[in-house]
Amino acid sequence: MDKINVALDGPAGAGKSTVARHVAKALGYIYVDTGSMYRAVTWKALHSGIRPEDTPAVIAAAERMQLELSPAETGQQVYVDGENVTELIRSQEVNQAVSIIAQIPEIRRLLADKQKKLAASKGVVMDGRDIGSSVLPDAEVKVFLTASPRIRAERRFKELEPCNIDLDELEKQICLRDEMDRNRTHSPLVQAEDAVLIDSSDMDLPEVIEAVLKLCRFKVSGGR
Repeated sequence: MDKINVALDGPAGAGKSTVARHVAKALGYIYVDTGSMYRAVTWKALHSGIRPEDTPAVIAAAERMQLELSPAETGQQVYVDGENVTELIRSQEVNQAVSIIAQIPEIRRLLADKQKKLAASKGVVMDGRDIGSSVLPDAEVKVFLTASPRIRAERRFKELEPCNIDLDELEKQICLRDEMDRNRTHSPLVQAEDAVLIDSSDMDLPEVIEAVLKLCRFKVSGGR
């Protein structure tokens, strides 16, 4: 079989981006972090003085902005109107606002169209929350990666440690984000019927990566 597409979904803090990046590198595929696209729109809105709740203004800003994803050794570089915002979109300010903007149907449709174009030629590992169920329903490999809220909070805490954020508060934010993602009207967070569930609560990173790669190799080999 020629190159395939890999859809990796799951809740916030499940380790999707890290796993997807390593899987893409191992396969020689392109890695697409769709969460960074929503973060980029959020950053653009905040940077322009637009409140996340001002839906028409957010949509207008998203339609005007030039969003570019560039592969890099470290994963993926994100550019908005020519400016590298890869680090800026990981701020706590963006963290708190992205869940609001990600619920806007027009934003989801706009970014989903971009995501589908990126995967049109195959050879893509794409992670997000609705990739297997909505964006790439025909992806040859679909994985739903999850972990307990506490484990996910601890992982995110290590990333944000310099930001002086409380672990318990971070866990509350993750649980709230889970609820919002599952209950949104447009493209909610769900496990696709044909997705393989991987709970990484008691797994280390190499184990998760190998589990996903095993699925990919099986599919590429034609199921042999």
